[in-house]
Amino acid sequence: MNLEDYWGIGPKTRERLEGTLGTERAIEAIESVDIPALTEAGLARGRATRVLRHAHGERGMDLLRTPDTRRVYKDLIDRIAAHALTEEAADRIRVLTPLDSIEAMDARLDDVALARESWAAIDDSTREAVLEAFEEYDAAGGGERAAVAAALSLRAAGVERGAFEPLTDLDRERLAAARDALRYLDGEAVLEGADSDLDALRERRAATDRLASGRTDVLKRIGADELRTTEELREAFIEYATAETGASPARVRAATPQEATDAADFVSGGLRALGTELEEVVAEREHEVRADLENSIADARGEVDAAVETVREITLTLSLARFAAAYDLIRPEFVERECLAVAGARNLALVAGGSDPQPIAYAIGEHTLADADIDADEDGATADTGSDTDLDVPSGDRVAVLTGANSGGKTTLLETLCQVVLLAAMGLPVPAERAQLGRFDSVVFHRRHASFNAGVLESTLRTVVPPLTESERTLMLVDEFEAITEPGSAANLLHGLVGLSVETGALGVFVTHLAEDLEPLPDAARTDGIFAQGLDEDLALDVDYQPRFGAVGRSTPEFIVSRLVANASDRGERAGFSALADAVGQEAVQRTLSDVEWSA
Repeated sequence: MNLEDYWGIGPKTRERLEGTLGTERAIEAIESVDIPALTEAGLARGRATRVLRHAHGERGMDLLRTPDTRRVYKDLIDRIAAHALTEEAADRIRVLTPLDSIEAMDARLDDVALARESWAAIDDSTREAVLEAFEEYDAAGGGERAAVAAALSLRAAGVERGAFEPLTDLDRERLAAARDALRYLDGEAVLEGADSDLDALRERRAATDRLASGRTDVLKRIGADELRTTEELREAFIEYATAETGASPARVRAATPQEATDAADFVSGGLRALGTELEEVVAEREHEVRADLENSIADARGEVDAAVETVREITLTLSLARFAAAYDLIRPEFVERECLAVAGARNLALVAGGSDPQPIAYAIGEHTLADADIDADEDGATADTGSDTDLDVPSGDRVAVLTGANSGGKTTLLETLCQVVLLAAMGLPVPAERAQLGRFDSVVFHRRHASFNAGVLESTLRTVVPPLTESERTLMLVDEFEAITEPGSAANLLHGLVGLSVETGALGVFVTHLAEDLEPLPDAARTDGIFAQGLDEDLALDVDYQPRFGAVGRSTPEFIVSRLVANASDRGERAGFSALADAVGQEAVQRTLSDVEWSA
């Protein structure tokens, strides 16, 4: 395979990778998700990650059809990676992409569920031992040596069930032998401690180098100025060099020159020849030791490869399980019908920020969630009969137009639905109490962009319309489309977009303040509303974030004006805001202020 066959690798990148790693090693790095190797070769981490995402999930990346969808995906990946047990697991998480089949999604969900149960089942002391094994794996930089050591440490910790069960298939004795051999191999080099004879030879070679670098001192030590004959010099040199280097007298004698111009030349020549001989002897012994070590590894090659793969998979699935446990995620239900239905859904960004978001129930398409504990009355209001998150969500409507108060959580709901779909597509649990969804080919999430010009309108239409005609199963999550053009034109365009969504068989939620201008909606569409209920004691907007189905939400400007009146700093400012109160309804403003026990 040619490197340029991979997405994102052009001629310059190929030359860089080939010049640093070589073609075969570069391909191996891409196929094995070796981000460190690619970054050391000169690729920026972000670039390496994108290359690997496309290399391992090209079709899955096609799901992310808009920049906002990709931003949600990246935020999810970052959150998951924060729970990685090793740097290698974090790298592998960063290249996770949506999967291309329900079977693959279910298989990963099975693995994560098993890992979650396995992690929860071990006691604190065992968990500490497991974490320590992975910390040592990281400290060693990963690779075969680290994986074998980690596998043996995990076996010693006594974890042998659930996600850890593959460890029990590894031959502990073969692994221990391989660990001892791998411990002393570093590429072509044999490390100190592998062989006592090799260590001794290396020390003699180093001692010889030290003597050679201090030739003048050697001459003084042997009393060269007082020696009268070459033979006396030879014997004094042999005695001293033997004592200082540990080499045998015979070896030192053989290295001494037969002829020399003076004592300095004699000593230099002797040490140089001795160093050369010792270097050859060291190389020969190192070759023998390396061959023995490599034979030991070859004998355990199957176990070593199995240990590497087992440790990689365990760290990945445990990392995913830790993420799922941290956010109390649940397994979604995949169905053949086209639907997206959630109960008790929570936005991960809000949860991560420390807030306790109101769980939401919502759905589009045909779903079969269990009968709810909350029923909507004719006006769209809800009566709580025991649960904050269960709701009798309508089934069958393919498109919903979501309306309601500013700061009412409409955009957050779109983002939450996007999080649910992308996590499920990656084969991961989702932030809800129940979730049911079909497969999607395209997810079009478009946030409100307050740029009012023709260029933004055109680019937005080029982004959100093609997936409707190019994909069979498209999910549209569009926020305040009217923000990019004048209200009259926006209403017409949005009405057309809703109609096109229904016509092409897409599912969609469209947030807008122009609901009345969109009537009549297609038969397969409905209008939902989020309502503000007043101000709380801190004069913050009190919103019921659970949408009411079949009702148009209100923007409730009287609540905002009420807060401005209450917070006015002087009589003049209060008088100005009171004038606005007359415009929006003085009675409503006074009632709001009365509800929060405010007095002028």
